[in-house]
Amino acid sequence: MSKEFDFKFLGKDLSSSIVVFLVALPLCLGISLVSDAPLFSGLIAGIVGGVVVGFMSGSRLGVSGPAAGLAVIVAEAIKDIGSFEVFLAAVVIAGVIQVILGYIGAGKVAFYFPSSVIKGMLAAIGISIILKQIPHAIGVDKDPEGDFKFFQSDGETTFSELLNFENYAPGALMVGAICLVILIFWESKWVKGNKILNLIPGPLLAVFAGIGLNYWFPEALVISKEDLVRIPEIGSFSGLSEYLIHPTLASFANFKVIKVGVVIAIIASLETLLCVEATDRLDPRKHITPTNRELKAQGFGNIISGLIGGIPVTQVIVRSSANIQAGGRTKLAAILHGFFLFGTVMLIPNILNMIPLSALAAILLVIGFKLAKPSMFKRLYHEGQDQFIPFITTIIAVLFTDLLIGILIGLLVGIGYVLFTNFRSAIVLEQIDRHMIIHFKKDVFFYNRAELMKLFSSLEEGDELTLDGTKVDFIDHDIFLAIQDFKNLSDEKNIKLNIVDITRKKITFINQADATEEIT
Repeated sequence: MSKEFDFKFLGKDLSSSIVVFLVALPLCLGISLVSDAPLFSGLIAGIVGGVVVGFMSGSRLGVSGPAAGLAVIVAEAIKDIGSFEVFLAAVVIAGVIQVILGYIGAGKVAFYFPSSVIKGMLAAIGISIILKQIPHAIGVDKDPEGDFKFFQSDGETTFSELLNFENYAPGALMVGAICLVILIFWESKWVKGNKILNLIPGPLLAVFAGIGLNYWFPEALVISKEDLVRIPEIGSFSGLSEYLIHPTLASFANFKVIKVGVVIAIIASLETLLCVEATDRLDPRKHITPTNRELKAQGFGNIISGLIGGIPVTQVIVRSSANIQAGGRTKLAAILHGFFLFGTVMLIPNILNMIPLSALAAILLVIGFKLAKPSMFKRLYHEGQDQFIPFITTIIAVLFTDLLIGILIGLLVGIGYVLFTNFRSAIVLEQIDRHMIIHFKKDVFFYNRAELMKLFSSLEEGDELTLDGTKVDFIDHDIFLAIQDFKNLSDEKNIKLNIVDITRKKITFINQADATEEIT
């Protein structure tokens, strides 16, 4: 088993942490904006998610930070509660609940999500990233990064924003296009095979190219400040205390705050467990994350984030997938990205504010494509309807709602499809003249009773019926009762009944000559 920290992979983890940092920076800011929270609260959550959760988590490649899936809940809670300081108590309470959930073993929930739904989530996130980043890449989307809902906070939808090409910014379009070409070229075999070029992270090169292009652009092409990264300029470590907000002590006894804390704990835990499962599936080395430990790590992360003015954290798939695709090997990459967030925000915010959002959009477009490769659709289609239907349903649901609702819809469809498939295959009918043979396959449940009763009612006087249970593993009690009732009725209708291997405790054969034996 590989180590959680292995410094022989320091070069890969360092390179990957820079990529994750570049992806995480605008998302931290954007999610705090969508959440109607102070701008710096998203950065605090990103730093805590990287450093604190990164140290405590058992996930090799998972990266935590503020989650888009909680943005609407956070915004509504702040508005309902009335102040951000009081809301922070709910974040702390949510963290305490998550720690408790970890200790009581609630992390096992992650293993109950079908692989088709998890793959659908990954593909949907990839498509959503592409659809959301195209407007940023051409300078038409003023909605903050991190707004992954279909109905955006600026009144647009995912698709309506794509039709807004007449207002594009030429400078942003040029930067986005050139950065995208650089990133695609950096994925080529020629660069991968070059030992020197391969040491340079493609996303970092794209970012510097974006800064340089915008610096040398003529005035007509210069990208506006609204389309650049915008973070608070603290100026010094002594000024940091002004941005650290603490929860009020009295708010911990507020019932409304406690209720919000419970809601955040449940949703943050579900989103984390889903992302853990998805990250483990993307991991080339297939590490298995200890889910109960992950809930504890997220809980302690939320406690600290809430105490110092941060919004809630979860493990997040966009940053985690960026880590995997950038070549991260151990959890050091996630931890370093947290330190990079802190260090650059404190020391060089003016340089960060020169980064064009279109350059970062190009990085996310590549990540989105890798998550939603056409080969995945083809593979799931060939694996059969039981895999493809939940997969495609999850994609559609996530795109038109949000991550959590989409996953739940996909899960329901997946369960429904399993039940429907079992309903159709549990009872197989064979007819030879007036002899009907009903074969029970594997498991027969109460919802198969209607089909069975329909077959019973179609029999006429003088017919013969054989109920074959030689291949059944489980028969629901309602099915036993239906068979018992028909057994009593078959004498009156003069129907010859043969019952083979249908019993709860022993193999038995029941026919007309043995009418006294019961099915038990």
